Amino acid sequence: MSGDAESAGQVRSWDTHTMPWEIRHIDELDGDLAAKPLIEDPDTGMSVMKMKYFAGFTNEWHTHNCAHGMYVLDGILKTHAGSFGLGSFVWFPEGSEMEHGATQDNDVTFLFIANKPVDIHYTQAGPAGPVEPVG
Repeated sequence: MSGDAESAGQVRSWDTHTMPWEIRHIDELDGDLAAKPLIEDPDTGMSVMKMKYFAGFTNEWHTHNCAHGMYVLDGILKTHAGSFGLGSFVWFPEGSEMEHGATQDNDVTFLFIANKPVDIHYTQAGPAGPVEPVG
């Protein structure tokens, strides 16, 4: 759909059950994740994607230049701040150091919502101090 149609206020929808998964290889982790890009605002860079971490995958310690949330649709999202199941929404502030992934036994599927263009920077170690669980 063109930007003109979007600016005219037309409603958009996606059937994420029939959309194919894009497999994305993460060189730094030598692992794969799956994504279904849904929307990216050309003015702000805000984006929404349906994503899947495969069983055993962890997006190891990293930071983002943006704040982002993850809404769990299926499975359990393991993070440095705890584990979160179906229906949980987990928000990560801009610049915070984090890790998140799937459990060893099951995939996790989630909506990934970012407030501006996403950039990722992998770090070697976790945060210097203790992390308080959320929720």
